[in-house]
Amino acid sequence: MASGDPERGGVKNTTGSTGNYSSNSYFVEDETEEGWTSWLIPVIVVANVVVFIVVMYINNCPKHNTRFDEKCVARFLGRVSFEPLDENPLLGPSSATLEKMGGLEWSKVVHKHQGWRLITCIWLHAGVIHLLANMLSLVFIGIRLEQQFGFVRIGIIYLLSGFGGSILSSLFIQNSISVGASGALFGLLGAMLAELMTNWTIYTNKAAALLTLLFVILINLAVGILPHVDNFAHIGGFLTGFLLGFVLLPRPHIGWLTSQGLPTNVSMKSKYKAYQIVLWVISLILLIAGFTVGLVLLFRGENGYDRCHWCHYLNCIPTSKWKCDR
Repeated sequence: MASGDPERGGVKNTTGSTGNYSSNSYFVEDETEEGWTSWLIPVIVVANVVVFIVVMYINNCPKHNTRFDEKCVARFLGRVSFEPLDENPLLGPSSATLEKMGGLEWSKVVHKHQGWRLITCIWLHAGVIHLLANMLSLVFIGIRLEQQFGFVRIGIIYLLSGFGGSILSSLFIQNSISVGASGALFGLLGAMLAELMTNWTIYTNKAAALLTLLFVILINLAVGILPHVDNFAHIGGFLTGFLLGFVLLPRPHIGWLTSQGLPTNVSMKSKYKAYQIVLWVISLILLIAGFTVGLVLLFRGENGYDRCHWCHYLNCIPTSKWKCDR
Protein backbone atom coordinates (compact mmCIF):
# COMPACT_ATOMS: atom_id res chain seq x y z
CA MET A 1 0.00 0.00 0.00
CA ALA A 2 1.03 3.65 0.08
CA SER A 3 4.34 4.49 1.67
CA GLY A 4 4.04 5.27 5.36
CA ASP A 5 0.66 3.64 5.83
CA PRO A 6 0.87 0.79 8.33
CA GLU A 7 -1.56 -2.05 7.75
CA ARG A 8 -2.60 -4.66 10.19
CA GLY A 9 -1.00 -7.71 8.68
CA GLY A 10 -3.01 -10.92 8.85
CA VAL A 11 -2.24 -13.66 11.31
CA LYS A 12 0.46 -15.61 9.59
CA ASN A 13 0.37 -19.36 9.15
CA THR A 14 3.37 -20.34 11.25
CA THR A 15 2.50 -23.93 11.98
CA GLY A 16 1.67 -25.31 8.56
CA SER A 17 -2.03 -24.58 8.91
CA THR A 18 -3.80 -21.86 10.84
CA GLY A 19 -6.37 -24.48 11.72
CA ASN A 20 -3.87 -25.97 14.11
CA TYR A 21 -4.73 -23.11 16.47
CA SER A 22 -7.98 -24.84 17.37
CA SER A 23 -7.19 -28.49 17.07
CA ASN A 24 -8.88 -31.01 19.32
CA SER A 25 -5.91 -31.02 21.68
CA TYR A 26 -7.05 -27.61 22.93
CA PHE A 27 -10.63 -28.51 23.65
CA VAL A 28 -12.30 -31.14 25.76
CA GLU A 29 -15.76 -31.68 24.42
CA ASP A 30 -18.69 -33.22 26.19
CA GLU A 31 -19.92 -35.89 23.81
CA THR A 32 -23.45 -35.43 25.13
CA GLU A 33 -23.45 -31.67 24.65
CA GLU A 34 -24.56 -30.34 21.32
CA GLY A 35 -22.36 -27.52 20.07
CA TRP A 36 -23.45 -24.35 18.33
CA THR A 37 -23.69 -23.99 14.57
CA SER A 38 -21.25 -21.37 13.35
CA TRP A 39 -22.96 -18.63 11.34
CA LEU A 40 -21.53 -15.37 12.73
CA ILE A 41 -17.97 -15.93 11.50
CA PRO A 42 -19.12 -16.73 7.91
CA VAL A 43 -21.29 -13.60 8.01
CA ILE A 44 -18.31 -11.50 9.14
CA VAL A 45 -16.21 -12.94 6.31
CA VAL A 46 -18.88 -12.16 3.72
CA ALA A 47 -19.33 -8.66 5.15
CA ASN A 48 -15.59 -7.96 4.88
CA VAL A 49 -15.51 -9.16 1.28
CA VAL A 50 -18.55 -7.04 0.36
CA VAL A 51 -17.05 -3.98 2.05
CA PHE A 52 -13.79 -4.48 0.14
CA ILE A 53 -15.64 -4.68 -3.19
CA VAL A 54 -17.57 -1.50 -2.36
CA VAL A 55 -14.33 0.27 -1.41
CA MET A 56 -12.71 -0.78 -4.69
CA TYR A 57 -15.76 0.42 -6.64
CA ILE A 58 -15.61 3.81 -4.95
CA ASN A 59 -11.82 3.93 -5.41
CA ASN A 60 -12.21 3.77 -9.21
CA CYS A 61 -8.52 3.54 -10.05
CA PRO A 62 -8.82 4.25 -13.83
CA LYS A 63 -10.48 7.60 -13.14
CA HIS A 64 -7.65 9.11 -11.09
CA ASN A 65 -4.71 7.24 -12.64
CA THR A 66 -4.59 8.51 -16.22
CA ARG A 67 -0.81 8.78 -16.56
CA PHE A 68 0.81 6.18 -18.81
CA ASP A 69 3.52 5.36 -16.24
CA GLU A 70 0.97 4.73 -13.48
CA LYS A 71 -1.23 2.03 -14.86
CA CYS A 72 -3.80 0.37 -12.64
CA VAL A 73 -3.30 -3.33 -11.98
CA ALA A 74 -5.82 -5.69 -13.61
CA ARG A 75 -7.44 -2.93 -15.69
CA PHE A 76 -9.83 -5.49 -17.18
CA LEU A 77 -11.72 -5.24 -13.88
CA GLY A 78 -12.74 -1.71 -14.79
CA ARG A 79 -13.38 0.66 -11.92
CA VAL A 80 -12.60 -2.06 -9.35
CA SER A 81 -9.07 -2.52 -10.69
CA PHE A 82 -6.20 -2.09 -8.21
CA GLU A 83 -3.89 0.83 -7.58
CA PRO A 84 -0.38 0.71 -9.15
CA LEU A 85 1.96 -1.55 -7.18
CA ASP A 86 4.21 1.33 -6.15
CA GLU A 87 1.15 2.91 -4.54
CA ASN A 88 -0.28 -0.26 -2.96
CA PRO A 89 1.65 -3.55 -3.32
CA LEU A 90 -1.16 -5.45 -1.57
CA LEU A 91 -3.51 -5.07 -4.56
CA GLY A 92 -6.03 -2.65 -3.17
CA PRO A 93 -7.32 0.93 -3.06
CA SER A 94 -5.49 4.18 -2.49
CA SER A 95 -4.77 5.64 0.93
CA ALA A 96 -7.15 8.48 0.16
CA THR A 97 -10.00 6.05 -0.41
CA LEU A 98 -9.25 4.13 2.79
CA GLU A 99 -9.29 7.41 4.69
CA LYS A 100 -12.56 8.42 3.04
CA MET A 101 -14.21 5.09 3.87
CA GLY A 102 -13.34 5.14 7.57
CA GLY A 103 -9.68 4.21 7.96
CA LEU A 104 -8.17 4.92 11.37
CA GLU A 105 -6.46 8.32 11.40
CA TRP A 106 -5.54 9.95 14.69
CA SER A 107 -6.17 13.57 13.71
CA LYS A 108 -9.70 12.85 12.51
CA VAL A 109 -10.54 10.80 15.61
CA VAL A 110 -9.21 13.39 18.07
CA HIS A 111 -9.61 16.78 16.42
CA LYS A 112 -12.67 16.14 14.24
CA HIS A 113 -14.44 13.92 16.78
CA GLN A 114 -14.77 10.97 14.39
CA GLY A 115 -14.56 8.27 17.04
CA TRP A 116 -16.55 5.93 14.81
CA ARG A 117 -13.32 5.29 12.91
CA LEU A 118 -12.19 3.13 15.85
CA ILE A 119 -14.83 0.63 14.68
CA THR A 120 -15.07 1.17 10.92
CA CYS A 121 -11.35 0.58 10.37
CA ILE A 122 -11.84 -3.02 11.52
CA TRP A 123 -13.94 -3.72 8.41
CA LEU A 124 -11.51 -2.20 5.90
CA HIS A 125 -8.52 -3.91 4.29
CA ALA A 126 -5.53 -2.54 2.44
CA GLY A 127 -5.72 -5.05 -0.41
CA VAL A 128 -6.64 -8.50 -1.64
CA ILE A 129 -3.59 -10.08 0.00
CA HIS A 130 -4.41 -8.41 3.33
CA LEU A 131 -8.07 -9.46 3.07
CA LEU A 132 -7.31 -13.10 2.19
CA ALA A 133 -4.77 -13.50 4.99
CA ASN A 134 -7.15 -12.12 7.60
CA MET A 135 -10.28 -13.92 6.42
CA LEU A 136 -8.57 -17.32 6.12
CA SER A 137 -7.20 -16.89 9.63
CA LEU A 138 -10.63 -15.85 10.88
CA VAL A 139 -12.25 -18.95 9.37
CA PHE A 140 -9.69 -21.33 10.88
CA ILE A 141 -9.69 -19.70 14.31
CA GLY A 142 -13.18 -18.28 14.65
CA ILE A 143 -15.45 -21.06 13.43
CA ARG A 144 -14.22 -23.58 15.98
CA LEU A 145 -14.45 -21.03 18.79
CA GLU A 146 -18.00 -20.13 17.79
CA GLN A 147 -18.96 -23.81 17.71
CA GLN A 148 -17.59 -24.17 21.23
CA PHE A 149 -18.87 -21.00 22.87
CA GLY A 150 -21.62 -19.58 20.67
CA PHE A 151 -21.96 -16.48 18.54
CA VAL A 152 -22.71 -14.03 21.38
CA ARG A 153 -19.48 -14.50 23.32
CA ILE A 154 -17.25 -14.83 20.26
CA GLY A 155 -18.91 -11.83 18.62
CA ILE A 156 -18.30 -9.72 21.73
CA ILE A 157 -14.66 -10.80 21.86
CA TYR A 158 -14.14 -10.09 18.16
CA LEU A 159 -15.65 -6.59 18.22
CA LEU A 160 -14.22 -5.43 21.56
CA SER A 161 -10.76 -6.77 20.66
CA GLY A 162 -10.83 -4.85 17.40
CA PHE A 163 -11.93 -1.75 19.32
CA GLY A 164 -9.18 -2.22 21.89
CA GLY A 165 -6.60 -2.64 19.15
CA SER A 166 -7.80 0.58 17.50
CA ILE A 167 -7.45 2.53 20.77
CA LEU A 168 -3.87 1.41 21.38
CA SER A 169 -3.00 1.96 17.73
CA SER A 170 -4.34 5.52 17.83
CA LEU A 171 -2.29 6.34 20.91
CA PHE A 172 0.96 5.55 19.08
CA ILE A 173 0.35 5.62 15.31
CA GLN A 174 -0.59 9.26 14.70
CA ASN A 175 0.86 10.05 11.27
CA SER A 176 -0.55 7.26 9.13
CA ILE A 177 -3.75 5.44 8.24
CA SER A 178 -4.40 2.02 9.73
CA VAL A 179 -6.97 -0.55 8.63
CA GLY A 180 -7.68 -4.24 9.10
CA ALA A 181 -9.24 -6.92 11.28
CA SER A 182 -5.98 -8.20 12.70
CA GLY A 183 -6.60 -6.64 16.12
CA ALA A 184 -9.84 -8.60 16.36
CA LEU A 185 -8.07 -11.76 15.18
CA PHE A 186 -5.37 -11.39 17.80
CA GLY A 187 -8.15 -10.94 20.31
CA LEU A 188 -9.46 -14.40 19.41
CA LEU A 189 -5.95 -15.81 19.91
CA GLY A 190 -5.71 -14.07 23.28
CA ALA A 191 -9.11 -15.46 24.26
CA MET A 192 -7.94 -18.96 23.31
CA LEU A 193 -4.95 -18.60 25.62
CA ALA A 194 -7.09 -17.31 28.48
CA GLU A 195 -9.62 -20.09 27.95
CA LEU A 196 -6.88 -22.69 28.14
CA MET A 197 -5.56 -21.16 31.37
CA THR A 198 -8.87 -20.64 33.16
CA ASN A 199 -10.11 -24.14 32.24
CA TRP A 200 -6.73 -25.75 32.87
CA THR A 201 -8.04 -28.65 34.96
CA ILE A 202 -10.29 -30.11 32.23
CA TYR A 203 -7.62 -30.34 29.53
CA THR A 204 -5.41 -33.17 28.37
CA ASN A 205 -1.95 -32.53 26.91
CA LYS A 206 -1.92 -29.23 28.78
CA ALA A 207 1.75 -28.37 28.48
CA ALA A 208 1.92 -29.21 24.78
CA ALA A 209 -1.21 -27.19 24.04
CA LEU A 210 0.05 -24.19 26.02
CA LEU A 211 3.53 -24.20 24.47
CA THR A 212 2.15 -24.57 20.95
CA LEU A 213 -0.31 -21.72 21.39
CA LEU A 214 2.33 -19.46 22.98
CA PHE A 215 4.72 -20.22 20.13
CA VAL A 216 2.09 -19.29 17.52
CA ILE A 217 1.21 -16.06 19.35
CA LEU A 218 4.83 -14.98 19.81
CA ILE A 219 5.72 -15.65 16.19
CA ASN A 220 2.75 -13.63 14.96
CA LEU A 221 3.56 -10.75 17.31
CA ALA A 222 7.17 -10.88 16.12
CA VAL A 223 5.98 -10.43 12.53
CA GLY A 224 4.52 -7.14 13.70
CA ILE A 225 7.95 -5.56 14.16
CA LEU A 226 8.30 -5.34 10.37
CA PRO A 227 7.75 -1.92 8.76
CA HIS A 228 4.21 -0.87 7.76
CA VAL A 229 2.56 -3.39 10.08
CA ASP A 230 0.51 -1.92 12.92
CA ASN A 231 1.70 -4.11 15.80
CA PHE A 232 0.04 -1.85 18.37
CA ALA A 233 -3.33 -2.95 16.98
CA HIS A 234 -2.18 -6.56 17.34
CA ILE A 235 -1.03 -6.04 20.93
CA GLY A 236 -4.12 -4.06 21.94
CA GLY A 237 -6.43 -6.65 20.39
CA PHE A 238 -4.55 -9.52 22.00
CA LEU A 239 -4.62 -8.01 25.49
CA THR A 240 -8.34 -7.20 25.18
CA GLY A 241 -9.17 -10.71 23.98
CA PHE A 242 -6.97 -12.25 26.67
CA LEU A 243 -8.86 -10.46 29.45
CA LEU A 244 -12.23 -11.13 27.81
CA GLY A 245 -11.37 -14.83 27.68
CA PHE A 246 -11.21 -14.97 31.49
CA VAL A 247 -14.53 -13.10 31.70
CA LEU A 248 -16.56 -14.88 29.00
CA LEU A 249 -15.05 -18.33 28.48
CA PRO A 250 -14.71 -20.12 31.85
CA ARG A 251 -16.21 -23.61 31.89
CA PRO A 252 -17.84 -25.32 34.91
CA HIS A 253 -15.35 -27.69 36.54
CA ILE A 254 -15.83 -31.44 36.33
CA GLY A 255 -16.88 -31.79 39.97
CA TRP A 256 -19.88 -29.52 39.42
CA LEU A 257 -20.87 -31.32 36.20
CA THR A 258 -20.84 -34.74 37.88
CA SER A 259 -22.89 -33.44 40.80
CA GLN A 260 -25.78 -32.48 38.52
CA GLY A 261 -27.23 -36.00 38.59
CA LEU A 262 -27.18 -36.34 42.38
CA PRO A 263 -30.29 -36.10 44.59
CA THR A 264 -31.36 -32.62 45.64
CA ASN A 265 -30.59 -33.28 49.31
CA VAL A 266 -26.89 -33.72 48.47
CA SER A 267 -24.81 -30.55 48.79
CA MET A 268 -23.86 -29.11 45.41
CA LYS A 269 -20.34 -28.09 44.52
CA SER A 270 -19.57 -24.57 43.32
CA LYS A 271 -19.94 -24.23 39.55
CA TYR A 272 -16.58 -22.50 39.13
CA LYS A 273 -13.33 -22.91 41.00
CA ALA A 274 -12.06 -20.11 43.23
CA TYR A 275 -9.19 -19.20 40.88
CA GLN A 276 -11.66 -18.85 37.98
CA ILE A 277 -13.73 -16.38 39.96
CA VAL A 278 -10.62 -14.41 41.00
CA LEU A 279 -9.42 -14.23 37.39
CA TRP A 280 -12.92 -13.14 36.30
CA VAL A 281 -12.97 -10.24 38.76
CA ILE A 282 -9.40 -9.09 38.06
CA SER A 283 -9.88 -9.27 34.28
CA LEU A 284 -13.15 -7.34 34.37
CA ILE A 285 -11.55 -4.58 36.46
CA LEU A 286 -8.54 -4.38 34.13
CA LEU A 287 -10.81 -4.26 31.07
CA ILE A 288 -12.89 -1.39 32.40
CA ALA A 289 -9.81 0.49 33.59
CA GLY A 290 -7.93 -0.11 30.35
CA PHE A 291 -10.73 1.11 28.08
CA THR A 292 -11.40 4.13 30.31
CA VAL A 293 -7.77 5.24 30.56
CA GLY A 294 -7.12 4.54 26.87
CA LEU A 295 -10.12 6.57 25.67
CA VAL A 296 -9.36 9.46 28.04
CA LEU A 297 -5.74 9.66 26.88
CA LEU A 298 -6.77 9.36 23.23
CA PHE A 299 -9.35 12.14 23.23
CA ARG A 300 -7.02 14.36 25.26
CA GLY A 301 -4.64 14.12 22.31
CA GLU A 302 -1.90 12.31 24.22
CA ASN A 303 0.97 10.70 22.33
CA GLY A 304 1.80 7.27 23.71
CA TYR A 305 5.49 7.70 22.95
CA ASP A 306 5.66 10.62 25.41
CA ARG A 307 4.82 8.18 28.22
CA CYS A 308 6.67 5.16 26.84
CA HIS A 309 9.84 6.15 25.00
CA TRP A 310 10.90 2.58 24.22
CA CYS A 311 7.51 1.41 22.94
CA HIS A 312 8.45 2.14 19.33
CA TYR A 313 10.46 -1.09 19.43
CA LEU A 314 7.19 -2.98 19.90
CA ASN A 315 6.01 -1.77 16.50
CA CYS A 316 9.17 -1.77 14.40
CA ILE A 317 12.84 -2.58 14.98
CA PRO A 318 15.17 -0.74 12.57
CA THR A 319 17.80 -2.78 10.76
CA SER A 320 20.23 -2.28 7.90
CA LYS A 321 17.45 -3.44 5.56
CA TRP A 322 14.74 -0.96 6.58
CA LYS A 323 13.97 2.15 8.59
CA CYS A 324 11.09 2.70 10.96
CA ASP A 325 8.74 5.68 10.85
CA ARG A 326 7.12 6.86 14.05
